[in-house]
Amino acid sequence: MSTCMWKEMREGPEAVARQAERQDARFAELGALLRHTDPHALVTVARGSSDHASAYLAYLTMLKLGRLSVSLPMSLVTMYDAPLDVAGTVAVAISQSGRSPDVVEPIKRFRQGRAQTVALVNDAASPLAEAAEWTLPLEAGPEYAVAATKSYIASLSAGARLVAHWAEDAALIDGLKALPESLRAAQESDWSAAVEVLKDADRIMVVGRSLTLPVALEAALKCKETAAIQAEAFSGAEIKHGPMALIDEGYPLLIFAPRGPAQAGLVKLAEEMRGRGAKVLLAAPADVASRELTLPLGPTPELDPIAAVSAFYPMVEALARARGFDPDQPRHLNKVTMTR
Repeated sequence: MSTCMWKEMREGPEAVARQAERQDARFAELGALLRHTDPHALVTVARGSSDHASAYLAYLTMLKLGRLSVSLPMSLVTMYDAPLDVAGTVAVAISQSGRSPDVVEPIKRFRQGRAQTVALVNDAASPLAEAAEWTLPLEAGPEYAVAATKSYIASLSAGARLVAHWAEDAALIDGLKALPESLRAAQESDWSAAVEVLKDADRIMVVGRSLTLPVALEAALKCKETAAIQAEAFSGAEIKHGPMALIDEGYPLLIFAPRGPAQAGLVKLAEEMRGRGAKVLLAAPADVASRELTLPLGPTPELDPIAAVSAFYPMVEALARARGFDPDQPRHLNKVTMTR
């Protein structure tokens, strides 16, 4: 393969390994500080793929630490100057470039407002890195393809690393050590069946739940920006609240059903959608007989979403090329989006 997207997605495991080697001690230091200061809530600041990584961080924070988490609508700060009381919270911004004003300005404001501020950023010399009290580089290295891949993988692992050290979760900390090897194996997953189903599609619904909803959001975004497919992501719990009306004969659905409490409901949903005539691509572990795609496992269930997206990226890159698009240069898009 010769695209930048292909090369960069293959570098994801090495990015995670570098992050562990170079930054794990700093994550442990930050985790100890957060246990001492005991912030009552987490606020995330991000857009695009980084916001999907923030959603994963939010789920893990609520699951492992019991702290409420919210994604900041940045316009509250950049356009409406809302009087937000952020004292006693921790604000985490995630960004590949660290240069968009609508990510930088809230962190500046929150630091002034006595929140603890953290930047998980790929460019350690960026304005965002300068604005935050704590800067933890993603260690993804330069990324040239417009569609983020290795920086998204590194953002997911950084979020998991932050929560693991904050919660002193030994199993998750050990799982992160084994994660690079799991991701290398995940990249070898054969999802060519999905390319065949989707190469002539003009729409798709992507479904996840809890920790894999952020992966469904990311998958839908990549289908739009690289393969020009109208893609929407929904929680498996929400799909019957309105989106069901869209389903007709041949409608393609990609359903992420990893291990865990949500799996049974997602497998049942896939069966029901097949009964309605939908073209279902159920991505599930090897022990789920009804799967169309084999979903690789991470070292722990909480890390399964990172393995899942590592299997998805090679498929969507191949899908873009099968549809006649250059995945490195999506139409109308730039690598860095400057918004306020």
